[in-house]
Amino acid sequence: MNRRAVYISQFSHVNPIPNAARIGAIIASGLIRGVDPQTHEFPATLAQQCAFMFENMRHTVEAAGASLDDIIKVTFWMSPIVRPAINDEWTKMFPDPATRPARQVMEAPMEPGVLIQCDFLAVIGS
Repeated sequence: MNRRAVYISQFSHVNPIPNAARIGAIIASGLIRGVDPQTHEFPATLAQQCAFMFENMRHTVEAAGASLDDIIKVTFWMSPIVRPAINDEWTKMFPDPATRPARQVMEAPMEPGVLIQCDFLAVIGS
């Protein structure tokens, strides 16, 4: 199978890497951050960054030819860990507790201006 790089217009990485890659039915994202798609800046608040990060996750999975229903695992990194900020957007994006993907939250140092970031794994047609 051939690997296909996935790029979205809402944000891009500074380094020469795609937003995600797909081989067959499997999609793995790179880091997804809460960049404002209009200004390409990081908002000042965790809530704003979370909202943009979840939207950027949606744009990334859709650009790869999948949907939110195909995401099977999401990993979040932040410092310090503040789960309510994630939970607010998580329950909006994945409202049905019976069909939510697996999730992990880890503490890690962040680059200046970055309050949270995530990546995901998706399997199309799962």
